[in-house]
Amino acid sequence: MENISYIQIFVFALCTSLLVTTQSHGHPVLPKTHAPLFIFGDSVFEVGNNNYFNTSWRANYLPYGETFFNYPTGRFSDGRQVPDFIAEYAKLPLIPPYLQPDNHEFSYGVNFASAGAGAMVETRQGVTIGLQTQLSNFKNITKSLRKKLGNEEAKSLPRAVYFFSIGSNDYLYPFYTDPSVLGNYSHQEYVDLVIGNITTVVKGIYEKEGRNFALLNLWPIACLPYVRALNPEEGACYDAFTPYVKLHNKSLLKVLQKLEKKLNGFRFSVSDFNEFLTQRMNHPSKYGFVEGEAACCGSGVYGGIYNRGGMKIPKEYNLCKNVSEYVYFDSAHPTDRVYEQFAKKIWSGNSITTPYNLKALFEN
Repeated sequence: MENISYIQIFVFALCTSLLVTTQSHGHPVLPKTHAPLFIFGDSVFEVGNNNYFNTSWRANYLPYGETFFNYPTGRFSDGRQVPDFIAEYAKLPLIPPYLQPDNHEFSYGVNFASAGAGAMVETRQGVTIGLQTQLSNFKNITKSLRKKLGNEEAKSLPRAVYFFSIGSNDYLYPFYTDPSVLGNYSHQEYVDLVIGNITTVVKGIYEKEGRNFALLNLWPIACLPYVRALNPEEGACYDAFTPYVKLHNKSLLKVLQKLEKKLNGFRFSVSDFNEFLTQRMNHPSKYGFVEGEAACCGSGVYGGIYNRGGMKIPKEYNLCKNVSEYVYFDSAHPTDRVYEQFAKKIWSGNSITTPYNLKALFEN
């Protein structure tokens, strides 16, 4: 009996220490000058907003979330995404979705991203939360911060980092639903429309005292597994998208450089998601992967048919045995491991096309 009691005491102490560690990790004690993280964008940054309204663009079913959270959270990944890692490096808790009903803690930041979202209002209107609406939601948060926590807490807004992944759906959606939309413009004219909408939102945040902006450039959408699967030239990248991607990334950088010169205190970082993913697709073994082109989860050529159960039809799909060997988890989104590699690079300053890395933006 005596030995049992010692074991019980040891187990109790161990469990208690684990509980304390877990709680402190979830809600770190931060100095008053901490920099919150506000997140905007599409499915690359979505953490569950789409769970709370009627849309088929959700990831709230298995196998999403299986390798880290052990349950689906709404993230289009087997685990975490780039903002989750950046929050960890910045000593912040996981940033919750804006629409989460029990979320009343805004001082660390909020995630407004919505799968399927675009910078343009017309992009999947009615089935997702577009970037302009995300800006409106952010403005609601600024009012809430001032009302509940006072002007002192609202002073965190200039210290905050505003993190974006947006634009890919603005090119993909019209291409597959009504190509004539793109045909009405030259490549540069259409890119200017998309960039103009992004610029409007960035300026809107600046007007609410936002100063530190981090953006991903447009990734290689021509080579996503589901885009490859739709290409008449089976398995090849769909090069019709390539001119848009190149022009978008060049124009995004130019616009932000202009804003930096024009707006007092404006700082920005552009992370080269395009080159990062291209290298891992083309040379997977160099970065510790086995498969760079096909999806771990999906069906058809390259796992490119976008179905993983849930509200998608058909529901049958194949799932790889070792997700850590794959660059893509599903037909359009990378794996937890890829996101972690990218987050480490942009935090430290690699894969950055501008003077500021993510760490520098938080140290202001």
